[in-house]
Amino acid sequence: MNKLLLESMTRHNATDGQLAQLIRLENSLGMSIILMDIGATWLSCELMINDEPREVLLGTKTLEQFYQQSCYMGATIGRFANRIRKGEFELDGIRYKTTTNQAGNTLHGGETGFDLYRWYVRENSASHVIFDLVSEDGDQGFPGRLSVSVKYQLTDTNQVIISYEAKTTKPTPVNLTNHAYFNLLGAESGNDCKGHLVQIDSDNFLPVDSVGIPLDKPCSVEGTGFDFRTTKRIEADLLRDQQQKPSKGYDHSYLLNPSVTNLQNIAAKVVSPDERLSLKLYTNKPALQLYTGNWLSVTPNRSGTCYDDYAGLALETQFLPDSPNHPEWQQPDCILRPGDTYQYTTVYEFDVHH
Repeated sequence: MNKLLLESMTRHNATDGQLAQLIRLENSLGMSIILMDIGATWLSCELMINDEPREVLLGTKTLEQFYQQSCYMGATIGRFANRIRKGEFELDGIRYKTTTNQAGNTLHGGETGFDLYRWYVRENSASHVIFDLVSEDGDQGFPGRLSVSVKYQLTDTNQVIISYEAKTTKPTPVNLTNHAYFNLLGAESGNDCKGHLVQIDSDNFLPVDSVGIPLDKPCSVEGTGFDFRTTKRIEADLLRDQQQKPSKGYDHSYLLNPSVTNLQNIAAKVVSPDERLSLKLYTNKPALQLYTGNWLSVTPNRSGTCYDDYAGLALETQFLPDSPNHPEWQQPDCILRPGDTYQYTTVYEFDVHH
């Protein structure tokens, strides 16, 4: 499947009139991923299961469809992932206003986020790709000229390692993530993700209003449907809480327990209903957004039709939403300052069970 994608995604020009550049990496176990310079996007992730390829990443078939969809599929998200209330924040006594693009708030970087830019391929080997981007001072209203790089690495232990680096000329909020949607039964299998088994090492989630803006501070998952400390199926408590109703399911941020924000211990784990495949997530980011694909219907798939709601789930490692307006929260500062380097990594490790 993903070899066909190399051809179908380069039939149309990107918005700058040039073709997209696609790069395929493959490891010794037959796992392969495809990356694209538009949005520094993770387009495809194929694993061999009983000698059969299984595509586990949701995505579109053509670049035209990639631009049509509004679900940020597999793209690198910036300058600030998730939401900023009313697109406003104060920094060192200066008020800033960023472009708003969802219910009067800034979502995933604003009107023209990093997911729509063409990134420069700085380095490319058999096992890794490094994409670079310069976001100019004032881009979408954010201060500072931000130089960003994203490195994707495919290892021979079926790990996709995504490393982010950034430097700035002025203090600015930075929160980079990847918006891949996973379906471990197969992206085009027609199965939804509700039967997937999920575990998240977090005691606290962040309640939000009807448009995803934090209500107050992180709350205990104890006694709620948000408790994934022990493994359970997504459908077990789907829509059980009033908090889930406006978003039609899980679209909430979890403050990870500090013991799992070290890239050594598993922060989250997903197992396919057929138990053939599992995904372990490692990160040094403080929080994780669980989104169960509640609004995926009418998004073009690769089979010539559209995905249904809940067709895949996203595990977005990040700072908590609206962090620039909540310096009181117990997490690292989301403000990057000149002279400092933003450095975060997320690892997606796939295990095939025979």
